[in-house]
Amino acid sequence: MMPQKGKDYIGVGVGAVIVEHDRILLLKRLKEPEAGCWSIQGGAVEFGETIENAIRREVKEELSVDCEILRLLGVVNHILPEAAVHWVAPVFLVKIIAGIPKNMEPNKHSDLRWFDLTNLPVDTTLTTQCALSFLNDYWSE
Repeated sequence: MMPQKGKDYIGVGVGAVIVEHDRILLLKRLKEPEAGCWSIQGGAVEFGETIENAIRREVKEELSVDCEILRLLGVVNHILPEAAVHWVAPVFLVKIIAGIPKNMEPNKHSDLRWFDLTNLPVDTTLTTQCALSFLNDYWSE
């Protein structure tokens, strides 16, 4: 069996925080780890791919939109010992520049929704919790 990123060795991923009009766009995960939780967009970096190109590709694959990277917010250490998962993921603040977001991966996500930043769901992934913390730090600079 082939070794798995994030399980057999540390995986490198990327995350996108998409905020418009005091709302954040989140996807509800169907798959483990953290199935049933709301998450920012993102995924694995492919061999030979820059993290910037990876985030643009992941946003396009998951939402069918083009995005512009505004800034790096921080790096998440996504370590879930109970799930034997370990990822390291830079998280970017991005802006949609073309298209209307839609769930392009219904086998991975059951829902796509905008949430008011003052009324977020309680069931969010570790990566999302860290991303929100980065966002709060960025806004308080």
